Formats: sequence, C-alpha cells, structure tokens
Amino acid sequence: MMDCFEPILTERLLIRKLEINDAQDFYKYRSLPEVYKFQSFKPKNTEDIKAFFEGLSELPNIKNTWFQLAVCTKDENKLIGDIGIHFLEDNEQIEIGYTLNPDFQGIGYGKEAVTAVIRYLFVVLGSHRIIASVDPDNKKSIRLLERTGMRKEAHFVKSIKTDDKWLDDCIYAILEEEWSS
Repeated sequence: MMDCFEPILTERLLIRKLEINDAQDFYKYRSLPEVYKFQSFKPKNTEDIKAFFEGLSELPNIKNTWFQLAVCTKDENKLIGDIGIHFLEDNEQIEIGYTLNPDFQGIGYGKEAVTAVIRYLFVVLGSHRIIASVDPDNKKSIRLLERTGMRKEAHFVKSIKTDDKWLDDCIYAILEEEWSS
C-alpha cells in the first residue's frame, strides 16, 4: 500500500488525484450525453457526483477499490478528463477506464494520459496485467487502446446490462512483459 499518489507529469499534462474541488468541472463533461453514451455512470445532478466521489479510494493500490485520477493541462491545471484505476482482487491485475472532455479530444491528450498511467502501473506499482472494458461501438476508445499497445482479448456478447438493455463488451489488455518489449 502507498501513503499517497505522486502526480505524474507528461509533456502537456498533470495527472493527479481527483479531488472534491474538481466536482463542478467533472460534472460539466461527465453529464454530456456524448460522454456518457458508452458508460454506466450517467450523472443527472451534483448529488450523483457527490456519491461517485464518496465511493472512491483515498489511496492507490488497495485491492477491490477504484482510485480516480484527474487529467489536467500542465500549464493551467485545468481538468480535461479523468482516469479510473480499479485494483482487482489479486492486486496485480488492474482495470482502467478513462473519460476525456470532448473539447480536448482528437489532439493526443488521451494517448498521452493513458500511456503515462500504464507506465505508472507497470513501473511504479509493478502490475502484471492491465485491462480495459470497452463497448465495441466505441471506435475512438478502441483506437486509443490500440495506440497504447493494448490488444483485444475477448468480445462478450450481450454481457452487460445498462438502462435495461443488454450490450456487448470487449476486453483489451497488455502484460508487463509486452509493455517492456
């Protein structure tokens, strides 16, 4: 277990722990229909955001918890997205999920942020395997996963129920030895 999360700096981004002070900016992009289209979390009001924040772990690397990162511009510390890290039961396999404000998509921020978090999980935490669950219709997200080196491992047919509809789910993954090579 770690005592804290040290922010990650990239060429253009500051990736830090998501804080309650981010709630308003977080809600602004997370409540957009084009953002939550492929997500199970669809906030209707600030109470939903508050409940979301209350369910997060305060520290990384605690099994069976989600730890949420804020993706911010390095120069202004402006919240432009977030990355969730799900520490699974064995604590050596990690699930990631990410969301980027549409105003900041298409200019490489997603790849820069996800690559930095994958590096952190492998190099700093010594993770064995990282996975991501994605709707097969979410072509932008699939391209991002592939650009970060992840490969498709599975396509589950009608395996997730959201809004009373059964949806397909694809699993992408990368192993530590694949990342190093």
